[in-house]
Amino acid sequence: MMTPTIETIAGQRLMVGFDGTGFNDDLQFLIETLKVGGLILFSRNLETPTQIAQLCRDCQAAAARRGLPPLFIGIDQEGGLVARLKAPHFTVFPGNPSMRHVDDAAAFARVTADELHSIGVNMDMAPVLDVAPKEIDSVMVRRAFGSDPAWVARLGRTVIEGLQQRGIMAVGKHFPGIGRTVLDSHLALPDLDIDEKTLAAFDLVPFKAAMAADVAAMMLSHIRFTAIDPLWPASLSPAVLVTCCAANWDFKGW
Repeated sequence: MMTPTIETIAGQRLMVGFDGTGFNDDLQFLIETLKVGGLILFSRNLETPTQIAQLCRDCQAAAARRGLPPLFIGIDQEGGLVARLKAPHFTVFPGNPSMRHVDDAAAFARVTADELHSIGVNMDMAPVLDVAPKEIDSVMVRRAFGSDPAWVARLGRTVIEGLQQRGIMAVGKHFPGIGRTVLDSHLALPDLDIDEKTLAAFDLVPFKAAMAADVAAMMLSHIRFTAIDPLWPASLSPAVLVTCCAANWDFKGW
């Protein structure tokens, strides 16, 4: 096996979106020239199961032609508000807040994994592991499993295990937790003045359970935790990663 070039190593760190519903010049450039490691599908890329499956096959074939590892092909399929794949071709779930039993989470994971596998998607940007406190109007109240960290951890771990046992990589989000925020980080840069000890006792509980379940990946939040790093949001902050990970569990090798 050839030693990868610095360009390949850089490209493999990228997971990108794109326009179009079929393999096109842009995708050829992203995969064959930039050597990206992954793609994420949005509604603009989706028409029918047959079309999506062909798109994924063509993209994987392009990576193989260049001697690259198989692509991560991800999608946001949480159920409820955030579900790129919709009826009539795919199963519609009411969303995390409606789950009343572990069996609900297991059923979601089982069906979703089977449907993603059938179209060539190998990564689901789920589950949401944010805890939405009852006393605030959390931005995540309509997407979170609930307000109890232990309950969120239990259902989140069930989804992770259910997806990954069926070959779909799970992505826990939004580390280290955005349930305390009331602003949408797609539109603003929320600040939270929460220290590591407070995070560990509440917000980080589901993420610790996800790590114990060998979750494939974590999605970082675009929130600035000012007590830890007053400058950078978590998505760009080594300080947040080191503080919130190393002080709470052993993540060496992950």
